[in-house]
Amino acid sequence: MTLVYVMRDENGAIKGVFAGRQEIAQEAIDDLAEEVQAFLHKASVSFVSARQFKLHLLASGLIDAVDVWVAQQPRDVQIAYEYSVIFVKDSPMMLAGFAAMGFSGSQIDAFFEAASKI
Repeated sequence: MTLVYVMRDENGAIKGVFAGRQEIAQEAIDDLAEEVQAFLHKASVSFVSARQFKLHLLASGLIDAVDVWVAQQPRDVQIAYEYSVIFVKDSPMMLAGFAAMGFSGSQIDAFFEAASKI
């Protein structure tokens, strides 16, 4: 067992792991703890299919709000939303849309992770 120090987000999820105590990470935890291992080995989902994205919007109750937002955007955004085969998490359209919906970075990650499982 080796102790590591973790930094947590506003929801209590680990968002950083350090070998030594830090001003921003003072909570000591076993490096073999499940949540530490999950954080260290988490593969970030960088894109999902349009089907996965839109079905997760529907399941999350967001599809109507997103449709309204898209309808108010320039034509290129509307075309991209309607005809894209994949949705890339860090594309300018995605970042603007998620910002308009009030999502944090960790919420965007969680959205793509959940959508990838559909």
